[in-house]
Amino acid sequence: MDDNKQQIIHYFIEEAQEHLVTVEQGLLDLAEVISDAERVNEMFRAAHSIKGGAAMLGFEGIQATAHKLEECFKILRDHPVPIDQKLETLFLGGYDALKALVEELANSPTLSMRPEVVASVLSGSAANFVALEEYLEEMLNINTHDTANRESAVAATLGGGTAVMAPPINIVATVTTTLQQMLGLFKQGDSPANRQQLVGIAQSLSSIRPDAGNWQALIRTTAQAIANPNNTYNAVAPLVIRELKQAGDLLAAERDREIVVSVALQQATATVAPVAPIAPAVPTPTAPAVAQITIPVDVRGAAQGILQNFNRQQVTELVVLLHRVISNSKQN
Repeated sequence: MDDNKQQIIHYFIEEAQEHLVTVEQGLLDLAEVISDAERVNEMFRAAHSIKGGAAMLGFEGIQATAHKLEECFKILRDHPVPIDQKLETLFLGGYDALKALVEELANSPTLSMRPEVVASVLSGSAANFVALEEYLEEMLNINTHDTANRESAVAATLGGGTAVMAPPINIVATVTTTLQQMLGLFKQGDSPANRQQLVGIAQSLSSIRPDAGNWQALIRTTAQAIANPNNTYNAVAPLVIRELKQAGDLLAAERDREIVVSVALQQATATVAPVAPIAPAVPTPTAPAVAQITIPVDVRGAAQGILQNFNRQQVTELVVLLHRVISNSKQN
């Protein structure tokens, strides 16, 4: 396994573990959470994100288990039901299965999953998910007077029927497929033609939501970072794959305003000309201005300034970037 994919898998594991915490906290207080639509939606998005990352990397067991939880959370989100001890136990059983699979990957020195372990977890959780889906249907029947509408909604959610309407585009599926294609090209090695192809594929993602300003800004910055010949594939591949994956999840959840171009990605565009001709005197309406801060000269003051102005993820990226710069300067 090459270094690019190893780093991407490490990012996936870290994010999956954070999403598992969100799911666990919600399930442990499900009776209260059910009345908070945003918290229910957080659990849905957490399972959804794990599913998308696993699909991109080919971890089918994790993908399938996260998908089942996602479907059940969708029912809670769209059709609130009475919560009792049995329902909480069944949900926790599904969570335990997903956590076991993520831990199997996280604890593997080869970043792979043993087929016999995956098969055992999937086999052990199958009956639990069947019982969970059936009990959710039963709870829905108790909580609604319109049986016909209930059966139609549950069938569409659980795959037991055909939904009347489908969204015009599956953003997560489109982004995931595109990232898989980009990952394959990164593995082929650096060449001018290869970079140009990667830039074109990245730019094609802009057609998903032409009206989403933050998404468009991220796509432009991503294309410039890839086009920059000073960026090795080992450095730029994990960065753009991770940022596009996270932004795609936010876009699918109608949270475009939360998409932010990271400091590391902005730095990766340095010294590269724009990918497409742009009139320099005309500002791009949708491109957000890059904020600037003043850093004191003394080390302690600089550290405090960074912590006050950047979140944890940005600080982590900054540390990685500084380490890379220092390592490169030593080699030169």
